[in-house]
Amino acid sequence: MGNLKFMETYSHISRADLAPFACDPAESRGRLHPEADSATRTCFQRDRDRIIHSAAFRRLEYKTQVFVNHEGDHFRTRLTHTLEVAQIARSVARCLGLNEDLAEALALAHDLGHPPFGHAGEDALAELMRDFGGFDHNAQSLSVVTRLESRYPEFDGLNLTWETLEGVVKHNGSLHGGGGDGAKEGNGIPRDVAEYVKSHDLELQTFAGAEAQAAALADDIAYNNHDIDDGLRAGLFSIEDLAGVPLIGEILANVGAEYPGLERGRIRHEAIRRMIGEMVDDCLTESWARLKEAAPASADDIRALGSPVIAFSGDMIEVDRGIRGFLFENMYRHEKVNRMTSNARHVIKDLFKVLIEDPGNLPPEWCARAGAPGSAETARVAADYIAGMTDRFAQDEHDRLVGVRARTS
Repeated sequence: MGNLKFMETYSHISRADLAPFACDPAESRGRLHPEADSATRTCFQRDRDRIIHSAAFRRLEYKTQVFVNHEGDHFRTRLTHTLEVAQIARSVARCLGLNEDLAEALALAHDLGHPPFGHAGEDALAELMRDFGGFDHNAQSLSVVTRLESRYPEFDGLNLTWETLEGVVKHNGSLHGGGGDGAKEGNGIPRDVAEYVKSHDLELQTFAGAEAQAAALADDIAYNNHDIDDGLRAGLFSIEDLAGVPLIGEILANVGAEYPGLERGRIRHEAIRRMIGEMVDDCLTESWARLKEAAPASADDIRALGSPVIAFSGDMIEVDRGIRGFLFENMYRHEKVNRMTSNARHVIKDLFKVLIEDPGNLPPEWCARAGAPGSAETARVAADYIAGMTDRFAQDEHDRLVGVRARTS
């Protein structure tokens, strides 16, 4: 009994350890399917562990960030990006008195719904699914953790807490309608999300808790910096090309002046390190100012605000915009990247066509979920199946089912 008492104490995070507006695991709204509490882990720690042990998380190792997986061992993948986001999210959460475990869980889950071949794969699936309810990677992440993971005898999905699910869906802001494209319902909400909240209300009209907002900003910080790092490493642009880019140009100049003759690899690493520090510091300063002004007394007060409280300053927003503009022109539209993404789209489109026209090409457990050839039901199953593929598996399946090798490099 003494050991059990110790474990119960160990697993509890005191309210005094958290800011009043943080998500307290002791006050969680719980899980859709009730489960006994863990004696050694809070509910958010348990969510984090379920995400890490999921098949979708493991597959992130072989999914593209920008460069197709086989392009080189040193470029980011979805997995390495996700781990970088989690590290930054935990740091921000710790400094602001938020729940680090929830922020980490959300960071680890945020890309689970991404298909193979990065944004090229998502764009292709969105186009193919336009007449069948659309495709959205955030909505797909919700589908992964609520229905596609098959691990437990009593329910589909991972049965995550309400707070984690709302963060998966709303980490980029509230979903309050307002039109939409082929990937959305008439009220602007992705179809998979709209279907799910009919039975489990995630309060789409509000913002998510502060931990989800921290994870979203950590994603922005990691994304920009590792794309600059990878772009330099791949030779898509040079240190000199970055001279006029906000913040990073100044940082590179300062590093060069401080360390004359330093090898370019070390210059790159030092500049990226400083850049991440600058962006995190700005986030913390701006967020503290917003929190002081709003004076939220609970996590629900955060949700009720009409704007995010974890945010960049106006100046850093302009820096972020400048970096994204540079990367768009010099990396995402680079001839080498365009060639990869163009061929990747062909792989996705060919696979979808083969699977929707003949569901018998699906594995048996997937074929059992499909409907008639060409139906919306079969399209949804085909999209779910393709979205779960790694780059390598998608290419192999294309070779097997289509019979023509489509180069992705």
